[in-house]
Amino acid sequence: MGDVIPFPREVPPTTDEPVAPLWREAVGRELREERLRQGRTLADVAEQAGVSTQYLSEVERGRKEPSSEVIEATGGALGLVLVDLTARVTRRLRLAGPPRGPVAMAA
Repeated sequence: MGDVIPFPREVPPTTDEPVAPLWREAVGRELREERLRQGRTLADVAEQAGVSTQYLSEVERGRKEPSSEVIEATGGALGLVLVDLTARVTRRLRLAGPPRGPVAMAA
């Protein structure tokens, strides 16, 4: 039999420099902050946007990469025009600092 090779664990960044969020993380934060500002529930916004509560939760936490249609539907449910939401996300990313560096894309 062969040797057991341990699965590599995620290596934490070796620098103390702040790491800019990914686009999906910034979008999720903007959507969540707006929803909370309005005092609305996940279920209420998800129903109006036509997505599941679970999916919207994952989008807000930056775990899912939402399509442009989901972003527009969710933003619309919150009364946000897509261009305004995009501007908010862009502002958040600019304030967060430099990009993470090279990102490996799945094949």
